[in-house]
Amino acid sequence: MGFRKKTNKNPPVLSHEFIIQNHADIVSCVAMVFLLGLMFEVTSKVAVLFITVQYNFTISANEESVVNHFHHGLKDLATIFFYMLVAIIIHAIIQEYVLDKINRKMHFSKTKHSKFNESGQLSAFYLFSFGWGTSILMSWGVPENFLSNPVSLWDGYPHTLMPFQMKFYFISQMGYWLHALPEIYFQKTKKEDIPRQLVYISLYLVHIVGAYILNLNRLALVLLVLHCFIELLFHVSRLVYFSNEKRQTGFSIWAVLFVLGRLLTLSLSVLTVGFGLSNADQQGLDLANGNFNVLIVRITVLATICVTQAFMMWKFINFQLRRWREQAQAQPVKPKKLQAPKTKSKKDKANGVNGVSSNGADSPRAKKEKSS
Repeated sequence: MGFRKKTNKNPPVLSHEFIIQNHADIVSCVAMVFLLGLMFEVTSKVAVLFITVQYNFTISANEESVVNHFHHGLKDLATIFFYMLVAIIIHAIIQEYVLDKINRKMHFSKTKHSKFNESGQLSAFYLFSFGWGTSILMSWGVPENFLSNPVSLWDGYPHTLMPFQMKFYFISQMGYWLHALPEIYFQKTKKEDIPRQLVYISLYLVHIVGAYILNLNRLALVLLVLHCFIELLFHVSRLVYFSNEKRQTGFSIWAVLFVLGRLLTLSLSVLTVGFGLSNADQQGLDLANGNFNVLIVRITVLATICVTQAFMMWKFINFQLRRWREQAQAQPVKPKKLQAPKTKSKKDKANGVNGVSSNGADSPRAKKEKSS
């Protein structure tokens, strides 16, 4: 892949192996084309569509202060594409300068090697997403203190206007999960692992894009921060497990938080979509104003969330059962204690001398005397 040391055998130009080894360099050149486009007046207008966040809307809070907000539109596709390229480059940098160095020291097997790379990449992403999302929630000014006031999750719907940080957060999320699709090819993912990766990438994209289009960004932000924290704990626990298989405490903590996270996700979703939006003032379908508060949309949103949470719980149960089975097989079987042979009592010894064994039969000496 890109940024790696060149091997003695150079693959043919534009072959599959050449693209896989040098994909980060190729993508970097494409991203540089957009950045260079900012330097020329002829191309700057096109380059701005890819690099900067679009659909700026200025609100005058008072005579002195001005607040910039953003809404979504088709031009966001260009911005998402550019930050998808950025995600590919960052992915290659983390792989080359962090994960590959650790892999060479630890000497993992092929199975552990792929899982370690996956958890390493996702740990960095979830840590970044959780920290960034938390900072947005803490600095959220409209409305303030929404954590203690859950009504703010649906109050004033549709939430078409977003602060810059919130819109850029969603753009980055969509760019990251889109970059995961070509990474399946770049990382030479095994055929048996491709369906699993396609499923969870599709689930992320469906939920994030759906919330972005339906203007449910407040609810989506809260649920994303919660989900990123739980997933971060899981992948960090897996990294610790690979370094020392005896350290499995993190999995137990993650298991409890995972179940609580599913319950909290369902509770907030039903509270916001099922009760909050159904009693909101603005009802009806209005595409111009971004209002999707109709019964069929609410049912579809809730059904999608419930099915996803049920699917995640099913995968969680299977994971726990497999883990317990592996732990049971790994435990060594205790060998049975051999019973020490019973020593003969004085009475038995006397009987043996007199010609009668301890089980009532004649001893060999008694048999010889009888026969004589």
